Amino acid sequence: MSDTIYNHLEFLYGADQAQSVYEAVQQLMKAAHITASKTPAHMPRVSNRDVTLITYADSLQRDGERPLQTLAGFVERRLKGWISTVHILPFYPYSSDDGFSVMDYYAVNPAVGEWGDIQRLNKSVKLMFDLVINHASAQSEWFKRWLADDPEFAGLFLTADPNADTSSVTRPRTSPLLTPFQKNNGETAHVWTTFSADQVDFDFGNPATLLKMLAVLLFYCEQGALVIRLDAIGYLWKQLGTSCIHLPQTHAVVQLMRAVLDAIAPDVVLITETNVPHAENVSYFGDGMNEAQLVYNFTLPPLLLHTMLTGKTHKLREWVNTLDATSTRTTFFNFTASHDGIGVRPVEGILNPIEIDHLLGHVESRGGRVSYKSNTDGSSSPYELNITYLDAVINPQLNDDMQARQFLASQAVMLAIAGVPAVYIHSLLGSHNDTYAVERLGYNRAINRSKLNSDVLEAELKNPATFRAKIFNGYLDLIRARTPQPAFHPNAYQEAVDLGSDGVFAVLRDVGGQRIVAIHNLTATPQRVRLNNADVKSGRCLNSGRIVEGGQTQLAPFEVLWLEAD
Repeated sequence: MSDTIYNHLEFLYGADQAQSVYEAVQQLMKAAHITASKTPAHMPRVSNRDVTLITYADSLQRDGERPLQTLAGFVERRLKGWISTVHILPFYPYSSDDGFSVMDYYAVNPAVGEWGDIQRLNKSVKLMFDLVINHASAQSEWFKRWLADDPEFAGLFLTADPNADTSSVTRPRTSPLLTPFQKNNGETAHVWTTFSADQVDFDFGNPATLLKMLAVLLFYCEQGALVIRLDAIGYLWKQLGTSCIHLPQTHAVVQLMRAVLDAIAPDVVLITETNVPHAENVSYFGDGMNEAQLVYNFTLPPLLLHTMLTGKTHKLREWVNTLDATSTRTTFFNFTASHDGIGVRPVEGILNPIEIDHLLGHVESRGGRVSYKSNTDGSSSPYELNITYLDAVINPQLNDDMQARQFLASQAVMLAIAGVPAVYIHSLLGSHNDTYAVERLGYNRAINRSKLNSDVLEAELKNPATFRAKIFNGYLDLIRARTPQPAFHPNAYQEAVDLGSDGVFAVLRDVGGQRIVAIHNLTATPQRVRLNNADVKSGRCLNSGRIVEGGQTQLAPFEVLWLEAD
């Protein structure tokens, strides 16, 4: 393992610097206070019982209580035993972007709580933290000291000549790539700002930057994080004249972090966040042994939405049958919604331009927004759709019961396919678009980041007639049906099968001793299916108890039938 770490450092910084950086990395590892694991690094880290909740620390709020305490109470009361992991989106002090402009990597934002609240939550569930590794806040102490030419922070942030040719750089935004800042000595520095003028990019070409972020990584492990999300990792290493995305050096940094964790914290899982086309996304599995164990399945949200809108499942079925998690030590992180929007780029090459335009028009017709990115030719193109997944999916002309069935059918697909399912809190709670927040805060992503009064929420959940209760209870019923089943293990065999109706998405999951065909009617009309297409003649529905015999059956509108074969 030490040779692996050294080799990555030599690749990144050359033989002249590798040894001294290697010794510094060894010192960080020795100083880390991480509880030793008894489980070897090569063992799988996920199971069919893993379900992740994605939430901001302050998504739920109650007067007189720190939001992290409110969140912990909700998890303990409502979700314990069914949600295995909570991904708390950046809970550090920040200046913008709802936490992703980090001002202090070592602190909990006092507006949401303190480290003791994190530890309380960790008693009920595993925790997932964000390592915001591409950039820090322009208002952070680190950047202020860099502007002041503090030797400890020299080389920490990336600058470029404003006249340099940056036309080949891949952009996720339409904002300027370089932002001028005045240093304390009066000079102007043009700092690389991939995402916004308030988010200044680190310079990983400087070994001290790598060491500083490795120290943060190990600190998060010390605080109990068992999953580390590498935010915007694809943009980490920049080199003029290239696309500055997914460069070999970026992969080497991820592999280095994996080697460090395998050596001293093998229980900790790395997950990469790259909102890009599928082939680029899965490159972060590496060889299946040396890079991220989890990769966000970014193609699923837009492709599933297309499927729900058209009632045609063949493209989803064909795509699912191409999925390859590389090894039994890696798998996909499946989600339909998150704090960000629904990415458009991940369906490039899967949906044609007319189909993509249909998605854009549909989202805008449902009160959503479309965010854009700049292209190398000076044009702009759609980057993400900003809308709650609920409002993207449901037909407002249907009654509440049918809307709930429609939305839950989409979520059941996500829960059924191979990988670790991740549920965004506003999907779990049936939240609608927060257009008021968009108008008040001035950015599109606010539409799916509502802050809910916990007492009002609890009153709604206690009344089964409310829409939130229909969604929440239906969602938990699906999770309860899923988690005990070995065939829903993230790495169990998977094959999307054609049961004779293009309005039905069916996926066969199989593991020694159990065979499940998960069938989903994604249309508002009844559908007849041929079970013998999946070599199933009879079985029992795991989520309803319904018995099916005779090799065929009919599904009601938006019915979910997870059939355990006899």
